[in-house]
Amino acid sequence: MSGSVSLFPNRRLFKPFVCPAKNKLKSNDANEESSSTQQKPGSLKRLFSVRKTPAGPSSSLSSSSSSSTLVSRKRPRLTIESTEEPDDSESTAVTDDRPCLPGVNYNGMSKKLFRPFRPPTVIRPVSGDLDEDDSAAGDHPQQQGAGGGGRSLGVRRRVAVARGPRYNPDTEDAVVLYRPLEPGEKEQPPPVAGSTNATPGLTRSPSAASSSSSTAASSSSSSLVPSKPATKSLKSLLGLGGGGGDGEQQQQVAVVVDPALGRKLRPHQVDGVKFMYNCVMGRIYQNAQGCIMADEMGLGKTLQCIALLWTLLQQSPVAGKPTIEKCIVACPSSLVKNWANELVKWLGSTKISPLACDNKGTKEKVTASLRHFISARGRMIIHPVLIISYETLRTYIKVLGSAPIGLLLCDEGHRLKNSASQTFQALNSLQVERRVILSGTPIQNDLSEYFSLLNFTNPGLLGSTQEFRKKYELPILRGRDSLATDAEQQNGDAKLAELNGIASKVIIRRTNDLLSKYLPVKYEHVVFCPLTDLQTDLYELFLKSKEAREAIGEGGKCSLQTIINLGKLCNHPSLMDIKGSLDGYDAVTPKEYFTDSLRSEARSTGGGGSRRQAAIMSMSRNTSGGDRPFHPKWSSKMALLDRMLQQISKSPERDKIVIISNYTQTLNLFETLCEARGFGHYRLDGSMTIGKRQQIVDRFNDPKDSAFVFLLSSKAGGCGINLVGANRLVLFDSSFNPADNLQACGRIWRDGQKKTCFIYTFVTTGTVEEKIFQRQSYKTSLSTCVIDEQENVERHFSRDEMRQLFKSKLRGQTMSETHDQFKCRRCVRGHQAIKAPEPMDFADHNSWDHFAASDCNKLQDHLLKSCMGRDISFVFQYKSH
Repeated sequence: MSGSVSLFPNRRLFKPFVCPAKNKLKSNDANEESSSTQQKPGSLKRLFSVRKTPAGPSSSLSSSSSSSTLVSRKRPRLTIESTEEPDDSESTAVTDDRPCLPGVNYNGMSKKLFRPFRPPTVIRPVSGDLDEDDSAAGDHPQQQGAGGGGRSLGVRRRVAVARGPRYNPDTEDAVVLYRPLEPGEKEQPPPVAGSTNATPGLTRSPSAASSSSSTAASSSSSSLVPSKPATKSLKSLLGLGGGGGDGEQQQQVAVVVDPALGRKLRPHQVDGVKFMYNCVMGRIYQNAQGCIMADEMGLGKTLQCIALLWTLLQQSPVAGKPTIEKCIVACPSSLVKNWANELVKWLGSTKISPLACDNKGTKEKVTASLRHFISARGRMIIHPVLIISYETLRTYIKVLGSAPIGLLLCDEGHRLKNSASQTFQALNSLQVERRVILSGTPIQNDLSEYFSLLNFTNPGLLGSTQEFRKKYELPILRGRDSLATDAEQQNGDAKLAELNGIASKVIIRRTNDLLSKYLPVKYEHVVFCPLTDLQTDLYELFLKSKEAREAIGEGGKCSLQTIINLGKLCNHPSLMDIKGSLDGYDAVTPKEYFTDSLRSEARSTGGGGSRRQAAIMSMSRNTSGGDRPFHPKWSSKMALLDRMLQQISKSPERDKIVIISNYTQTLNLFETLCEARGFGHYRLDGSMTIGKRQQIVDRFNDPKDSAFVFLLSSKAGGCGINLVGANRLVLFDSSFNPADNLQACGRIWRDGQKKTCFIYTFVTTGTVEEKIFQRQSYKTSLSTCVIDEQENVERHFSRDEMRQLFKSKLRGQTMSETHDQFKCRRCVRGHQAIKAPEPMDFADHNSWDHFAASDCNKLQDHLLKSCMGRDISFVFQYKSH
């Protein structure tokens, strides 16, 4: 019983008396001994009974002692001879002033019932954490106690500091982000990503080469970032030991990703986590602690960032200390709840409790919660991760900027493309050095936006804005022009290589090609649709209108509203008020245009009853702000979409389709079409609240749900929404910004998709819409050169050609003006003679399969083949793998 513990070691009032069976009890009072022998053997009630008074007629003392005074009633002195050892001859007698219960025969008690009293057990520190005083006290147990070096139960004991890594770095599936140098081992710079499919991190195996220390930097590039003045600690200035760096004299341990996350990471995700860790720890460039995660959609950027922030919150190269205490995740308002759900999904609600600030509640409550987050330190931190929208962060920047933050994650970070915007200025004012941007499209329009993202994560890496523009942007753009001279192309390529050499070390980019191992095949089609006769007449009439003539001056300047009006005309004539904006419309518009509509079809068929007819009529009136007729046959793209929806509704495969547009008026037309045809559908646009968005997404993704059409606004719902319940997607109209289209098209081909995916981009042939599509190709090729670092990308269009938006080729002048610009070597007179080699380059449409209208029977998509007609002139086809 050397390990027994007393709950009240310092209170003698309740100290129990324990007597061993073999001990010999010697009483100084003979009368007490004689009276105790007269009690009934085996009666134990008196042993535990409470004596109310020492005197009285019920006392068990002898008659000689009962008549004595109170002094004579003093409790007898007992002599206890301990027999703790098995050998009775070696036992020693111990005296103790303890009460002897009267009337009890202690000589016949069982050994198991009574055991000798032992002092409270001393809780000693963990081995290896003893100082000299503690070790000395531990060697002498008799000195332990209330005044000794030991500590009793109930006294706050010293916290045992871990002396090793949090997780074992030598297991087979361990994801090791940092491993300290072994004695005699030389320091090596960490690897960086050099190309699109390069692996920028170490391998999974623990036998891989050890990485360098967290304070090291590449000597060849350390001068690119302005260095900070060297500082020394107060301890070193006072001569008490310690160097200038934090934890310089402390033990270095390995940093390992939590196995609960590490086992779920795919190989490319492991490389991404290691790359980001090397960047935020300043191991790539000295005093540069930021990076850009530029993976394309569907590669798991969110999971990689969760693994990074959780590792930094838990571990550091110094044993037992975290790298950061708090992290801020800035994202669009529609993704705040999604980030909170992802953190709980991968880590569990018991490990982390994120603070999702979606600006609900009063301003006082939001301010109070943010102040508590900022002011919390150490064990007072309840919510280590704050998830906040860009708008809310900009509103409460004074509160959030009052204290330092360990890490900043900016989801959909291409919002920071303009360094003069309020969002950029607000985020840049935060006291945070470790910055990570998540964006699948870091280059959207030009290199200046790319510079803004790099300068936000690593200030000063590429110099000032003027220096970057003069040194890199202008020479690269001249070299990318299709009319550039050989000298300009060589100079542009040299500057591009120099820029990639610097930027590739702080930006990681992987394409969707990596998903071919985990996802089904994806087919992408660019479908060129010639205008109908009515659309052609109205298009040419609009170009002759006063509005168009004023918008298109001699300098080639054009109005954005004019481009929007032409785009709406390409979608459907009912989106324009042709009576009020076009003179002479009655000469080109047939009478059936004003009479034929889906409302008249609903009346003639009698489908759905009066309620349905009223809904259709109401929808039709709301499509364009007036009582304008709508029928899909007046638009080539709308007629094709109508046939596709009817084919899907009859198909036994139960496919679902997502239809995306940039205009809410076009979504109104889609809704009218679905109501008239009786197609179950959902709609998500900017008018829907954030709480309802996720509800309809979950319902649509349910395979048992009968609705197979999802109408989506590219502006409101193109980012972060998971629509894997559908395997078909139609991008009805295009935007000048290719990021909008890429984000929208990435909604269905992602983790969780089980079916073969088909994506369709509708483009009206020879119109301003095709010019916009060509401009997208130009921007995509620029992004391919700078971000993906591909060489020999074709220079298809000049900047002067991009300005000629209003020069149209209508009435069968071309099957595809874009294909004509390619000067395709695999096609003869518009017909493909040589099949496109695989794998195809997604960024270059010239490497896709090209099919004229007469060759569309060679398409892989049975739905598109069954819907062929006069409203399709040319098709580009891409196959993922």
